[in-house]
Amino acid sequence: MTNKKDIRDFFFRGLMFESEAEEFQKAGIQIGADNQFTEKQLLAEALSPFGVNRRNNGLEMARLYAVVNCFENEIRAFIRETLEENIGLDWWDKLPKSIKTHAESRQATAMKDSWLEGEKSDLLGFVDFGMLAKIMIEKWEFFSNLIPSQHWLNQRMDELEKARNFIAHNRMLLPSESQRIYMYVADWNRVIGL
Repeated sequence: MTNKKDIRDFFFRGLMFESEAEEFQKAGIQIGADNQFTEKQLLAEALSPFGVNRRNNGLEMARLYAVVNCFENEIRAFIRETLEENIGLDWWDKLPKSIKTHAESRQATAMKDSWLEGEKSDLLGFVDFGMLAKIMIEKWEFFSNLIPSQHWLNQRMDELEKARNFIAHNRMLLPSESQRIYMYVADWNRVIGL
C-alpha cells in the first residue's frame, strides 16, 4: 500500500522534472514529444488524399477561417463585456426583440439536434454575424467612445460578413479579398486595442 510520503515524493519529483524540463527547453533541448511536428504530420496525413492545389487552397482558407473565427468570437466577447459592464448581467433582456427571438429560435433548434454536441448555452453565440453590428448600434451610447463611428462599424462588418460567409461555405477568396480581411481585422484590433 502506498503511503502519504510516497505520494508526496512522487509529486515532488514530478514538479522538479517539470522545472528542469523548462530550463532544458529554454536552452533549446527538446524534452518530450514535439507537438508541432506531430500536428504537422497529422495534418499532412489527413490532407494526403487530395491534390496539391486543393491542399494549398485549403490551408490558405484554414488560415483565413482561424482569423475570422478569432475575430468573430472576440467581437462577441467585446459586446458581452461592454454591455455587462454598462447595463449589468441582464443586458441580454435589453436587446431588441428581433435579435433575441432569432437567437433563441436558433438555440432551440440546436437543442433539438441532441446528436450534435458543442456549445449551446450562450445565446450571443446564436446571433448572426451581421446582427452583432446592430447590437452595438442599438446600444451605441456604450460603444461610441470605443468605435470611431457607426459608418466605420457598418462598413467593416458588412464587408467582413460577406467574406466570412464565403469562407464558411468553403469558397475560395481571391488574394486581394484575403488581404482585405487581414487589413480590417488589424484595423479593428488597433482601434479597439486588442
